[in-house]
Amino acid sequence: MTTPHTPTVFSAPTEYPDNAEFWAAAREGRLLVKHCDDCGKPHWYPRTLCPHCMGTTSWKQASGRGTVYSCSVTRRAGPTPFCMAYVTLEEGVTMMTQIVDCDLDSVRIGQKVELTFTPTDNGPPMPTFRPV
Repeated sequence: MTTPHTPTVFSAPTEYPDNAEFWAAAREGRLLVKHCDDCGKPHWYPRTLCPHCMGTTSWKQASGRGTVYSCSVTRRAGPTPFCMAYVTLEEGVTMMTQIVDCDLDSVRIGQKVELTFTPTDNGPPMPTFRPV
């Protein structure tokens, strides 16, 4: 079976003071990940305090490269099929996202992916990934 990706526009994310830097970077085509200022470990989802040692955190740019950890093509929810996936970034964190710009049925666990951004309605673009 072949399920082509159909581009869709996502709803705009809600911007808050503590995630403003993340969305500003997304507008520039960059992905930021929180890192602990004390222990140095990255973490996702973004938090003010490190989940490993409770230290303070700051944003650092991510490579934008990763590997599919898990994925599922959804054909019933929404107007078009889409592929939800957990992608483990080179930095070591795993984030939930969508896989785009490919035959959705060809996405496999362990597949290398790269960052791209998908437009939203009147907001910053959403980080998504496509196969390398």
